[in-house]
Amino acid sequence: MEWSDSWRGAFRIELRAEAVNLAWHGWPVLPGTYPAGERWAGRDGVEDSGPVPVHHDWQERIGTKAEQVATWWAGHSYSILLATGHGVDAVEVSADLGRRAAVELRAAGIPVPIVATPEGRWMFLVASGGTPVTDPDVKHHGEGEYVPLPPSTGQVGVVHWRVKPQICAWHLPHVDVVRDALLQAADHTSAYGLVAADRS
Repeated sequence: MEWSDSWRGAFRIELRAEAVNLAWHGWPVLPGTYPAGERWAGRDGVEDSGPVPVHHDWQERIGTKAEQVATWWAGHSYSILLATGHGVDAVEVSADLGRRAAVELRAAGIPVPIVATPEGRWMFLVASGGTPVTDPDVKHHGEGEYVPLPPSTGQVGVVHWRVKPQICAWHLPHVDVVRDALLQAADHTSAYGLVAADRS
C-alpha cells in the first residue's frame, strides 16, 4: 500500500496508541515490519515478505511493559504483532468458515475477539494452554509464533477487528469454545472435516 507522509504520521500515532493499549492489558505485542511500496521496511534482510518482528531477539522482548512499547512506535509505523503462546493464542481459518463460526458464537452469546486480514483470513483469539485445533484447514498459532493485529497494514489492505476484545472485557475464551463453533459451522456446511478434541 502507498501512504503519504501525513497519513503515515497519523497512522503511526494510531498504531502506537493501540499497541500501548494492548500491552497495558497484558497482551505481548511487538513491532513488526511494515509495507513501503512493494517492499517491507523496518528490518534488513527480510524486505520480500512480512510482517516479521523488527528485533532479532523478539522472543526475549515478550512481556515488555506498555511504557517501553510506546517508544517502539515513536518514529516508525511498525506493524503490531502479537506473540502467541503467552496468554493469547490465535485460531486462523478462512473468512468463509470464520463468518459461519462467528454466527454460531453470537447465537450462543459468547463474545470472542476476531481479527480479519486483508488476505481473507480470520483469527479467533483464545486463551493459551488448550489443546490445539487439529485440522488442515485450521492454523493454531501458539508459542514461538506471532500474528498481526489491527490496525497493521499489509500490501493489499489493513488488518481489522471483526470483534474487539473490549466486547468480552478482555477475557479470552478457552480454545474449546472456538473449536465447538467451528465444528457446528462445519456441520451446517458439510464443507470441512474438523477433528473434535477427546474430552474424556
